[in-house]
Amino acid sequence: MSPPAIFARIFAFAERSHGRACALLLLLGLALFLPGHSGLQPMDRDEPRFAQATKQMLESRDFVDIRFLDEARHKKPVGIYWIQSAVVSAAEALGFDGARAEIGFYRIPSLIGALLTMLFTYAAATAFVGRRAAFVAAVLTGATILLGVEARLAKTDAMVTATVTGAMAVLAHAFARRDGDEPLGWPAAVGFWLAIGLGILVKGPITPAVVALAAAVLSIHRRSGTWLRALRPGIGSLIVLLIVLPWFVAITVKSGGAFFEASLGEDMLAKVGQAKERHGAPPGTYLAAFLGTAWPLVPFALLAVPFAWRERRLPAVAFCLAWIVPMWLVFEAVSTKLPHYVLPMYPGIALLAAVAADRGRTVLQGAAAFVLSWWLVVPVAAAAAAVFFGARYLGDAPPWIGVPLLVLAVVPAAWAALLLRRAQVGSAALAAALSAVVLANGAYAFSAPALRSLHVSERLAEASRAAGCADPLVASAGFSEPSLVFLTSTRIVLTSGAGAAEFLGGPGCRVVFVEQRQAEAFARASEAAGLKPRLITRIEGININGGRRLDLAVLSREIAP
Repeated sequence: MSPPAIFARIFAFAERSHGRACALLLLLGLALFLPGHSGLQPMDRDEPRFAQATKQMLESRDFVDIRFLDEARHKKPVGIYWIQSAVVSAAEALGFDGARAEIGFYRIPSLIGALLTMLFTYAAATAFVGRRAAFVAAVLTGATILLGVEARLAKTDAMVTATVTGAMAVLAHAFARRDGDEPLGWPAAVGFWLAIGLGILVKGPITPAVVALAAAVLSIHRRSGTWLRALRPGIGSLIVLLIVLPWFVAITVKSGGAFFEASLGEDMLAKVGQAKERHGAPPGTYLAAFLGTAWPLVPFALLAVPFAWRERRLPAVAFCLAWIVPMWLVFEAVSTKLPHYVLPMYPGIALLAAVAADRGRTVLQGAAAFVLSWWLVVPVAAAAAAVFFGARYLGDAPPWIGVPLLVLAVVPAAWAALLLRRAQVGSAALAAALSAVVLANGAYAFSAPALRSLHVSERLAEASRAAGCADPLVASAGFSEPSLVFLTSTRIVLTSGAGAAEFLGGPGCRVVFVEQRQAEAFARASEAAGLKPRLITRIEGININGGRRLDLAVLSREIAP
């Protein structure tokens, strides 16, 4: 059965050249990732920690040490902070005076990382399949909900996924080469090692670990590792050292070795043996989480599993399995589990699904296939219901633009399910991507900003500016989320109720935020100090990190003339 006319035209356009295919992918990626990019509040806790540390680099001009307020932040290397600093500095140079206070600028590296992940997925797929199947693999990667989330967060995961996918794209072409083929060019080999080096600077060992495990498995599969010579490992090792060694030496000297103690001992190795930050879960958790975080990729991937098992010796399938399975097992064995840890394997899963479809081997028989195809619809309908009823639970009005858009996203999702049932896998992928675009607008552009009860830090920052002076000194008692630090000032004082009263008695224009549980201590200390705080407003809401209800008073002293 031929695909719908609009999809046939899209495929025909993409198949004419790699340039056209990549241009379409970039347009689709922007449609998927831009909604809500600047409008979403800083999402506690990791994102504002990264953004605030970058802001402090720009303020202090110290681009070696990484700090959040006065605390050394030595869990991750410096790469993402440098990239964010470059983007924010460029924005300031272009005339955006308030760039340092706008979270959207800090998210641009993640947006770029997500777009590059789509393009590199396409590049990896072209080693084994034609342009149409490669295009489908990239579309499925871009539409995946977890990549869309990370594209909107100013942290490491979208960029590290791009470095993994870029390196794996070069590895795919090296592995697919046959005797007599043209040698792998120098630009590709250099690009491979640049991706490894940048990946190390962004998130330590993740990028080289994924690539090294895949290369080892593929060498066992081929019973030889000589094919890896095409990557020019000698000069490549030097490139990696030139990228990573200067900063590692500088931070070792500056921190006295504390960086490696914190990043390797307290962060990475500690996560292996025990759950960190209450994120422990048993093996198999990632497989269960895949059903939600990988929408709409899930049915395409699971329907390809029988083909992958039967054809596991096929070079394309062997490559995908080497990309996915070893590192996935490592993450399942590690005690600490967070959904985004396995994101670098999602492009490999999309590639496997595209290879199965290209070979006409996507299994579409029986009740299981029926259920899987309609799994394209269930999460979208669930999202619409969750936003509507969640808003009512929070006490906010349901987003009257966001909810209809989420409901509308069900239509192309159902269309994708029908197309998948008819074995039109490529067209189903495009319909699913259309649903993802509508979903992104409904969720990120219109629903999330409308849920004001979750915007506690943003509302507190707005209230502080109503104190009557341009740049008040601020303290917070009982509420210390990193988003509040980023949205107010590096000078903010995080303290107790008594400490807030002492702070308020200092000179200059001062504002304090006092959470209800600190109110009694604040009142006693204020009375003892002879202070008569002025109530500016009260902020009630929900802490997005943990779901605890909050009631904060925003207070100031009499304004100094």
